[in-house]
Amino acid sequence: MKVLLSYPIFPTSFWSFEKAVEGIGKKAFMPPLSLITVAALMPQEWEFRLKDRNIEPVTEDDWEWADLVMMSGMIAQKEDFMGQIREAKRRGKIVVVGGPYATSLPNDMLNAGADFLVLDEGEDTIPLFVEAIERGETSGIFRSKEKPNVALSPVPRFDLLDMDAYFIMAVQYSRGCPFRCEFCDIIILYGRVPRTKTATQVQAELDRLKELGWSGGVFFVDDNFIGNKRTVKPFLKELISWQEANGYPFSFTTEASIDMAHDDELLELMVMSKFSTVFIGIETPDTESLALTLKHQNNRQPMNESLEKIARMGLRIFAGFIIGFDDEKTGAGKRVFDFVTENNLPGVTFSMLQALPGTGLWDRLKKEGRLLDDANLTQTTLINFVPSRPVEEVATEYMETFWDLYDPKNYLKRTYEHFRMVGTAKVHSDPVLRKKLANKHKTDIDWRGLIFLLKIIWKQGMLRSTRFVFWKYLWGMWRHNRGGIGNYLSFSLFIEHFLPYRKAVKKEIEEQLRLRAEGKVPVKDPEIELKQDLADEVKWYKAS
Repeated sequence: MKVLLSYPIFPTSFWSFEKAVEGIGKKAFMPPLSLITVAALMPQEWEFRLKDRNIEPVTEDDWEWADLVMMSGMIAQKEDFMGQIREAKRRGKIVVVGGPYATSLPNDMLNAGADFLVLDEGEDTIPLFVEAIERGETSGIFRSKEKPNVALSPVPRFDLLDMDAYFIMAVQYSRGCPFRCEFCDIIILYGRVPRTKTATQVQAELDRLKELGWSGGVFFVDDNFIGNKRTVKPFLKELISWQEANGYPFSFTTEASIDMAHDDELLELMVMSKFSTVFIGIETPDTESLALTLKHQNNRQPMNESLEKIARMGLRIFAGFIIGFDDEKTGAGKRVFDFVTENNLPGVTFSMLQALPGTGLWDRLKKEGRLLDDANLTQTTLINFVPSRPVEEVATEYMETFWDLYDPKNYLKRTYEHFRMVGTAKVHSDPVLRKKLANKHKTDIDWRGLIFLLKIIWKQGMLRSTRFVFWKYLWGMWRHNRGGIGNYLSFSLFIEHFLPYRKAVKKEIEEQLRLRAEGKVPVKDPEIELKQDLADEVKWYKAS
């Protein structure tokens, strides 16, 4: 069987970093871990061809070669996902879909013409699909009520990737999250009991990346890396041993909840295993909104104290914020901006709240007749439900705050202050670690890093109108914290992405508000929506 693995295009977003990755000769931020895991779960005598449409197109030769076309993706990839299904069907191909988008909204896939829906987690449902296709079946829907044991998941097929095209590689340690935030679909997709791989499994994946020549960053794509604290500490100790034995070839990035700050041993293990960056969902500085949406872990200790502690331990922080919670008071955007500035958070995702299918928020809003549309997880679409304050007010605050957050002077100041703090951490000054790294790389010349440095200096230090501010802060890093210079320069490059992106956000939100003011945006009738939902459910059960 010849299988074409097609990964849909991500629209420009906070995480796409197009201009930044292009600036260092890359094509995309991160590879499609989902599809190379799917390939590893399939019969290995089958042939596979991966086409990540974020770095290259699917060619006519690819279409002609394939017996099956398999796709996975997220809701944010909806437009290209649907387009690729239609293209495959136009050519008479059998189409197989899975992943979070298909699992959340299976009717979208059926309506687009997909033949097989392999939903939930592939460790359980892919074998069912393989059995069906080998029996000669031409359609089917496969689901699993149980959550699989990820300790049985194989090493992903990293060999299918064009590794030079990506800024960072991806691996996974755990699935699931113990918390119950009302707006989050992770607990719907993967459950509230985090399941983890073994240290041996993850080491095998890192060994494979090393064999294939990868060096640099690796993203643990877990939605909450520390969700299972009972297993994560022993895992980190094993990871430190692997790093020491291999000369610390990788630095790691991940996502985690802010309660990581409550555990000194955990933080120490993370930084000494060379975790460099962590994404933390702050959501809002308004404690009432956090309580309403059940994000209680953010209210247990003052968030500013937790963030400072995490940074001083040596972890660079990305933070996520949302506007549009129920009972939110006017000025929420300004409060987000002030919080970000006071805590010197450089990379900040900021978006309007979206109700995701199957979440507690989705169910509550649907019951209240306030749900308007499916979620669209980009920063350039209006809120998809009737908020508790005027949508125009929410959207305007959002747009203005996003613009101010990525004003170049504001961004560079936060970056400078953040890395003056992070640069003093033990991970950057431990003499044993520094000696090991020096011995390992003393004969290496990092030409790519040198080119990267020259591009930053040219763009930020010569071309930009903020060049004097750039040099001022670079000099400040040299005087006060030389260990943080690399971090300061790296994050300075991200402004190349954020400057054009904030213009796109402003333009698209303004256009949607204009159309709304002119009455050109239809408001859906909840009663009609309910009837359509019932019809969709009937269709779904018949198809199943």
